[in-house]
Amino acid sequence: MKALARLGLAVLCATSIVAAAPAPGTGLTTGAGTNWPSPGGDAGKTHHSTLSLITPANVGTLGLAWQAELGTMRGQEATPVVIDGVLYTSGVAGRAYAFNAATGKPLWTFEPEVDLQVNRTVCCDMVNRGVAVADGKVFVATLDGWLYALNAKTGAVVWKTDFIEDRHKGDTSTGAPEIAGDVVVIGMSGAEYDVRGYVSALDLKTGKLRWRWHVVPSDPKLGPQESPELEAALKTWDPASRWDIGGGGAPWDAITFDPETGYVLVGTGNGGPYATSKRSPAGGDNLYIGSLVALDPRTGRMVWHYQETPSDNWDFTSTQPMILTHLNVDGQDRPVLLHAPKNGYLYVLDRRDGKLLRANPIVRTNWATGIDMTTGRPRLNPAETDYTNGPKIVFPATTGARNWHPASYDPASGLYVAAVLDIGNLIFMSPGQKPHKARGLNNDAALIFTPDVKAALDTLPPAMADAVRKLPAYAETLRDPGKAQIRALDPLTGKTVWAADTAGWQDRGGVLTTASGLTIHGDVGGRLVVRETRSGRVLKQIETGTAIMAAPMTYTVNGVQYIAVMAGWGGGGYPFVPRYSATYARGNMNRLLVFRLGGRAVRVPPLLPALDVAPAPPAQAASVTPATIMRGQGLFFGNCAICHANQPRSITPDLRRMQPDTHALFREIVLGGALVSGGMPRWNDILSPDDADAIHAYLIDQQTKTRTDELAKRAKGLPLDGPSLTILSNY
Repeated sequence: MKALARLGLAVLCATSIVAAAPAPGTGLTTGAGTNWPSPGGDAGKTHHSTLSLITPANVGTLGLAWQAELGTMRGQEATPVVIDGVLYTSGVAGRAYAFNAATGKPLWTFEPEVDLQVNRTVCCDMVNRGVAVADGKVFVATLDGWLYALNAKTGAVVWKTDFIEDRHKGDTSTGAPEIAGDVVVIGMSGAEYDVRGYVSALDLKTGKLRWRWHVVPSDPKLGPQESPELEAALKTWDPASRWDIGGGGAPWDAITFDPETGYVLVGTGNGGPYATSKRSPAGGDNLYIGSLVALDPRTGRMVWHYQETPSDNWDFTSTQPMILTHLNVDGQDRPVLLHAPKNGYLYVLDRRDGKLLRANPIVRTNWATGIDMTTGRPRLNPAETDYTNGPKIVFPATTGARNWHPASYDPASGLYVAAVLDIGNLIFMSPGQKPHKARGLNNDAALIFTPDVKAALDTLPPAMADAVRKLPAYAETLRDPGKAQIRALDPLTGKTVWAADTAGWQDRGGVLTTASGLTIHGDVGGRLVVRETRSGRVLKQIETGTAIMAAPMTYTVNGVQYIAVMAGWGGGGYPFVPRYSATYARGNMNRLLVFRLGGRAVRVPPLLPALDVAPAPPAQAASVTPATIMRGQGLFFGNCAICHANQPRSITPDLRRMQPDTHALFREIVLGGALVSGGMPRWNDILSPDDADAIHAYLIDQQTKTRTDELAKRAKGLPLDGPSLTILSNY
């Protein structure tokens, strides 16, 4: 898939090393050591290291050891794996790489053939969250749903398996595989489209499908469910649910094998459509969306479940990374699972049976007023957050209090350190039931985040804007639109020990902690930040010039400790590039950056040239009317806007700045697939030539207005790229 290299353009010493110590009375180690054998580090995915060669005393000399440019501009979310001096990692759409971990010498690169038509059903960029390594193989999943087993020494394909159940649906894959005994388990993505979520387990040696576990029941009219647990779940759904859309529940991340219990622990996704009233009109908990489930990896049968967000109405996935460790809870040593999903609570569960031990809010949460610790159920607050009959402002936002960015648990301090986002969003939907859109967005919700709500009101119909101003949560929105922070939390109380503001709500990153008392994370401004874990005090910042969202990791080779991180902006909302990001200032050439004590300065990419005035568009066709442009606007927002934000310096093309050649080829690009190999899918199955022409007319109109506005700004000496709203909508 050589075309992936063009995606960004085409898509429109002396301290000792502490040995890993088992948790009390168990065989589960806390922290990775010389090797970093999985994206989460140790078996518990604590993102903690027992290494202590890099300390608060010497971290001032930390600098670049080596780097690798990855040839793409579409986003990096993986945490590398290091085993015996070899660094393995994944990249855009399921690429995989192997490097000498000390020198950076490339050992092999794997570029899978990927059907980039799949970009039609990818909500949140072409990212990938990592590889698994076992049995002499490197396992990586591609965006279009193939799992590859590669020879770890050569990168040659040992086997490959199509793990997508129904290719007529919107199923995709962005997560990391997980090894569980003699199977490798992989989830899928796409709950905003028309999927019925599931995880698949493939034989480690052959790739043969061993079992598949579905999150959501199938339409009962089609016959019995695949398992007894789905028969039980069916009772929590309206028989007249939107089975045509699939129900959602996609487990796109958060799959962890627990070596102590022998269970595979899975976090499941949101419901689809978002609104319970449309998905399951009679209500119900809608098992097993928004849940944690424990599966037997030998059979795929469920052992226990805990639903964090019953009747999910707000895109509150439970797919955020989990951490397995031991804590003293009420005087007892407990094998626990720490989990902070999107819904704003930090949960502590017993891994053996799923018993809820703690549930504390870490941000504002008006969807629920608390968790009943006797039943484990949230006390829902529909009066403030059910948007069936009108717009509501919900805290937290669909972006989640926590998202995919890995947290770390430091056993020495007892702190859970993570990126936390305390914002809400205005949410509303179209009236009536919308027809099923095959392989298309079916979430039926418009979202405006609280930092933008006040400014956005003038763009809404007057009656809706008045209704928003009367909401109880609107006053809270004005008082505190929101904040993004790196926080150190007490996992048993949810209390913040320290917090450090980030540049804005799009500035979140994964976290690494070490036994020497360091907390390390990146930011989208392009800095690698090293803090003191107990206080949050900044010890070192390294300017890289490339946005960092992924979690750093650390390892040693020949007695030298290294810190590695994948760098590149992308993920959910990727077309809306924040103005405070390195991507906005310097572009988005993705890199793997590796640091060591005594290293050199990082080569910072140059600043981008000043924005130029939009070029003159062609004249409208003689047949174009205002109605044509209005129809084109509707088609654009219904099909194109999730990828094309039409913002300056977006990582997808700003279609208000098309060049003459692009205008001339517009039909060929949109309908004929002229740029599929570069990531721009064709739409001829749902858009007619007249539809494409209407979209083109709308974009010509937008380009005309943009050029007029920018010429006026230039004449007045004003910047061309003023602030804009980040509005996500599917209609």
